[in-house]
Order: sequence, then C-alpha cells, then structure tokens
Amino acid sequence: MKAKLLSSFALLTILVSCFQIVGQKPQEVEDIYLPDGENVQVSVWIDNLEIPWSLVFLPDGRALVSERPGRIRLIENGKLLPEPYMQIDVKHFGEGGLMGLAVHPDFPQKPFIYAMYTYETKDGKIFNRVIRIKDNGKSGTFDKVIIDSILGARFHNGGRIKFGPDKMLYITTGEIFKGELAQDLNSLNGKILRLTPDGEIPKDNPFPNSPIYSYGHRNPQGLAWHPETRDLFESEHGPSGEYGRFGHDEINVIYKGGNYGWPKVIGAPGEKDYIDPIVVWKDATPPSGMTFYRGDLFVATLRSEALIRIKIRKSGDRYKVTRIERWFAFDNRRGKFGRLRDVVEGPDGNLYILTSNRDGRGSPQPGDDKIYKIVFKK
Repeated sequence: MKAKLLSSFALLTILVSCFQIVGQKPQEVEDIYLPDGENVQVSVWIDNLEIPWSLVFLPDGRALVSERPGRIRLIENGKLLPEPYMQIDVKHFGEGGLMGLAVHPDFPQKPFIYAMYTYETKDGKIFNRVIRIKDNGKSGTFDKVIIDSILGARFHNGGRIKFGPDKMLYITTGEIFKGELAQDLNSLNGKILRLTPDGEIPKDNPFPNSPIYSYGHRNPQGLAWHPETRDLFESEHGPSGEYGRFGHDEINVIYKGGNYGWPKVIGAPGEKDYIDPIVVWKDATPPSGMTFYRGDLFVATLRSEALIRIKIRKSGDRYKVTRIERWFAFDNRRGKFGRLRDVVEGPDGNLYILTSNRDGRGSPQPGDDKIYKIVFKK
C-alpha cells in the first residue's frame, strides 16, 4: 500500500509539472558579489535576540522588534530592554509564530502597532491573524483583531505587514504548501491583502467585498514602495521541491488585481494571463524583507546570506533591472552575517538588518541573533 501511495504521489508530481509553465529569468544582468558591501561600515546595534522577524521605528526614537516565539521587544536609546513590550501566545513551530510588525501611519495621534502571528485553536487548527495593539510607552496592550482565519501551517505563512503610501495596510499570506489556494479567490492564502487601519475592506479593492489585492503568490515575504512612482514591489520564495521544481525566487511589481501565476507558472514565461517577475534567481536565493534606500531596492535574503542591492530604472510602463549586487556574501551559500530576515531604514538615515541564525536553519554565532547597523560612508 505504501509503495502504491508513493508511486501515486510521484505520478501526480510528474503530471502537474508537465502542465506547469516554466519561464526564463527576466533580468539581463548577472549578480555581482561584494563581500564588504560598497563604501559602508557595519556594526552590531543589538544582539542576543531570538529569531527576530520584523523591526519598526517609532517617531519618538523608540524601536520595536518581533521575536518569533511571541515576544515584541522594546529598544530605547539604542538599548534592548530586558522585559518584553508585549508577549503574544503564538504557535511557534517551523516558520510559524510572531512575524510582521507595522506602525499606524498617523502614529502617535493614533497610537497603534500591528502584528501578524500564527496561533492554534483548542481543537488543534492552525491559523494566522493580524491584531492591533495600543502603545502605552513601555508596553503594549491588545486593542482589536484586524483580520483572522487565514489558514496557517508549519511552512508558508507569509507574514509581512506594511502600510503603503495610501495609508492602507498590506498583508502577505502564504499558500501553506497547498498551491491551489493561491489561485482561489475564495481563499485568503497565497495573496497580498489590503485593508484600512481599522480592518475594513477598502471600496477601491479589485474584488468586490474582498481584502484580496493580488493573488497567485507562493510565499510572499517582503513589501516595499518605490519612492518616486509609489509602485508596490514584493519578494517571494520560489519552489523547494513541489512539482519537481527548485529555486526561481522572485521580485515582483504588484498591480491591483494581478495574478502572479503560482502554481501554474514559475519564472517569467510571458504568458498573457499572468504578471512576470522583474527578477528571478534560478538558484535558491530566498528573499525576505526589503526596502528602497537612496533609490535602490535592498533585499534581505535567507539561505543565500546576502543583502542584495538591485538597481532599477523605469522605461515607459516597465521596470528594467540594471545591476544586482550581493553584499556581505562570498558565494550563493555563505555570507558574513548568516541568514538575513529584514532590512529597514532607520530615522538616522542608516540601514538596519536582522539576522535569522537561530531559526533552526542557520549556524548561530556568539551573540546571535543580531541587528546590524549599516552606515554609508560619505
């Protein structure tokens, strides 16, 4: 019976892969390795964190960082406070737990923080939700649930939340290794969602009475808005064995109502029904959090242990990638600082990167996990 099941699964994988459309990489440039970065100085800002996931800065100089086991930690005057800002009861397993943080766009007049996390019900079901937290200075208290009942699992929970220039909350959700959910507009999984700060569905969302903004995503991990065009960019993990495929990690430009193809297409095949990525790495380069800084897109990557700088210019209605640099990496598997989960610009104009070396997939060094500060030399 076991042999029959295995052979049936293998047959299904072959059949699905035969119908999957595989495209090439869209960028014309090759990655350049810069183990020391370019004209920067790097120092440890905060250390001894446990699997930090998201870092946000508050207007008064404080910063908050989420730790995947369920703690939000407070940083004041460059020091990590010993007591958690808030403890959340999460389901911490695999890639699940406390993930993204976001700050209300009208903070501190509206003193709210947002958090996304995985949890387990009493009957053993796994979900993800986003909650709103009231800031009390040294601590936070639960305010309300913004969205709930997003299917959760050990892997592919998405987890990034950010406010856009339109003051709407964008939420990335993974397809929990069930690829068909990404194409199902009745499912919240494998999507980018868009809500008001109060959790309402905006009237100008692309699908009636739905929080879905775009779909066809496998495991979206990063969001960033171009500083001039205000277009939304997204980072996404490609397959890790499904349908016999590997690699093909992506950077996408997100358009309202767009279908990004998973699991029907990978790479950039140019199929009219799907939107192609602007970057595809055929070798696994799992991208995570990202931000635009000085006009370039900086992307934290996990297994490839690099901070990637992507130079982009817009030509007509399309973006062209002109250069890709892998900072702090020696090759596509080894970097100076290990796995990188997020990159954020601080109020001081410097970049900050979070390591993820204690997540069970890295090689922790003394003091891990850390937040590094990157100062650009003049």
